[in-house]
Amino acid sequence: MIRPRRKLLEIAKTPHPSLSFFVELLSMAAVSASLNHISRASPDIDRLAKFYIEILGFEQIQSPDFGEFKVIWLSLPSTGIAIHLIERLPGSKLPEDPYSSASPTTMDPKYLPRGHHLCFSVSNFDVFVQTLKEKEIETFQRALPNGKVRQIFFFDPDGNGLEVASREEES
Repeated sequence: MIRPRRKLLEIAKTPHPSLSFFVELLSMAAVSASLNHISRASPDIDRLAKFYIEILGFEQIQSPDFGEFKVIWLSLPSTGIAIHLIERLPGSKLPEDPYSSASPTTMDPKYLPRGHHLCFSVSNFDVFVQTLKEKEIETFQRALPNGKVRQIFFFDPDGNGLEVASREEES
């Protein structure tokens, strides 16, 4: 029996690998993959950590000391989702970084449904929306076409897009 990886290597050496090679490669690339964390670069990770803790209920967890740059790791207790806040390297222009956008940029949340954003679901949507209003955070609200899930879009203090959705109503 040929081991799967050896088989892939043999197929890859052929002048014109078949489509099945790529299908096999993709099916083997990641086994039991799961989301580990999301990272956000920021010039002020303390301010950003405070936002995620106060607005979305994240908790600060132990993070390593990288020495050359500061990090704060946060975890959302109800899901285990982690956000790693990383001190931004001044002058870096990573494509997803709000600081690399061409000027002028828009900070209007009505454009976020069609832009880069992270989405969290909450069971207390109305209370959450009220909290955003009390903190004077500019938002854009809508619902999915079936009306079962409500959405609110807004930016974190660094300009990263966020969405919070209500949990789908039980039928």
